[in-house]
Amino acid sequence: MATTARPNYPLVETRELGKRYGKAVAVQGISMRVDAGEVVGFLGPNGAGKTTVIKILLGLTAPTSGSGWLCGAPLGDIGARERVGYLPELFRYPGWLTAREVLTFHCKLARLARSTWRQEVHEALVLVGLAERADHLVATFSKGMQQRLGLAVALLGTPELVFLDEPTSALDPMGRRDVRQIISTLKDRGCSVFLNSHLLTEVERVCDRVIFVEAGRVIANGTTSEMVGQPRMRLRVSGLSSEQRRALATAGARGDDGTWLTVSPDYSQVRLIEAIYSHGGTVESSETVAPTLEDRFVELMSGGPRA
Repeated sequence: MATTARPNYPLVETRELGKRYGKAVAVQGISMRVDAGEVVGFLGPNGAGKTTVIKILLGLTAPTSGSGWLCGAPLGDIGARERVGYLPELFRYPGWLTAREVLTFHCKLARLARSTWRQEVHEALVLVGLAERADHLVATFSKGMQQRLGLAVALLGTPELVFLDEPTSALDPMGRRDVRQIISTLKDRGCSVFLNSHLLTEVERVCDRVIFVEAGRVIANGTTSEMVGQPRMRLRVSGLSSEQRRALATAGARGDDGTWLTVSPDYSQVRLIEAIYSHGGTVESSETVAPTLEDRFVELMSGGPRA
């Protein structure tokens, strides 16, 4: 599988993209961008409009407002779609075909040169760890193996951009690690990856940037480190009433439960400790907590600060 030459244009760009189904609004005013060689996580709760956005980008449905470009061409351009790989969340391959036959058939569908089929199929099978099962029937594959086969289909033809919709949902920890390695390999070859997943620990490990959506809108967009933020200090306190703990919220602390206070990273810990003692409380212990993308997701979905 050859290295992809990095284009000098965005692989995905949308401006105020919208989609309505009658009176129902699925997507409203989404503007975003994916540059060459980026791995971008597209995150949000169920019903946020993620799948609809992917269908619009792939030309499977038309937007009702706004505009967009895929691989430098307007949405719906056939030539641009030929340079894209796609692994949908739900897919099925005929059980009476072998893995090699499935991939060969998709080489034909993708209109790849027949002289390249054998090499394309072999390299895709090796990359997803199915080379030894190339001539086994799909009916004998576990769900995880079928997921690998779907990923192999998405990688045929050296795409510039690959859409992965829940690529690790059926995989065990070893399989998820393999997918992370595959994504890393794609990035090294100049391929961009647009990743939709609910496994936020996986997203945090592989993505350069994340885009959070809710109710069809982008509510946060930034690098993974920006979204996660700095480590925070947690203080175990005693001797404070509920009212006093609420008062400390204005001094840079958030109450996790009846015992712990989390210090805002941009606030002085010394000043907070002084405030705790001034209210008659006692600091019994402290610990450093490294925030995660899951923490940020929950914070955003609970109405936390957005950027």
